[in-house]
Amino acid sequence: MFVQLLAAVGVLAVLTMVPGPDMAVVTKRAVARGWRDGLRTVGGITAGLLVWGVLTVVGLAAVLAASATAYTVVKLVGAAYLVALGVQSLLGSRKKRAREQGGAAAPAGNPWRTGLVSNVFNPKIAVFYTGLLPTLAPTGLSPHAGMALLVLLHAGLTVVWLSGYVALLSKARAFFERPAVRRAMDRVTGVVLIGFGVKVAGTRP
Repeated sequence: MFVQLLAAVGVLAVLTMVPGPDMAVVTKRAVARGWRDGLRTVGGITAGLLVWGVLTVVGLAAVLAASATAYTVVKLVGAAYLVALGVQSLLGSRKKRAREQGGAAAPAGNPWRTGLVSNVFNPKIAVFYTGLLPTLAPTGLSPHAGMALLVLLHAGLTVVWLSGYVALLSKARAFFERPAVRRAMDRVTGVVLIGFGVKVAGTRP
């Protein structure tokens, strides 16, 4: 069982580090408002993973993954939310240029809620949890216990990885506070978020 668990952690670690909407949202909040907002966003993302974990263990995520209608609704809501965040970031860069100021952007909304919503409305998590996690679950545990353990491990890896990423961003805060850099980051982050929104909208179960 230990070897299976170690292999599962390796797979989860790789999947956690692959850039995606979560990292883009964390970047936006951490660069604009500092490490505290970044960590609160990480907390919301982790809460979203735990929500998906609970749904997976009780079987509801499998229903979502198997239902084309439910999957479409969730992915469109999530895509719209990511696009809205991206547009907000792009508009923020234009306002800063008009004011000729390099002050921090002010993303609307609570950072914890931003992380939670962006993760909960990512239907690929449901597919990942119901399609891949069962194949990684250690055979020495019951199916529910094995899945629950992997969800907790994934949440823990997410906290470690994204918190470390926030720490790196905070170390370079002086660089990101330059007006030209801030505007460029807002634009890049905005385009990336919109891109992820379009990608989510076009995904299939």
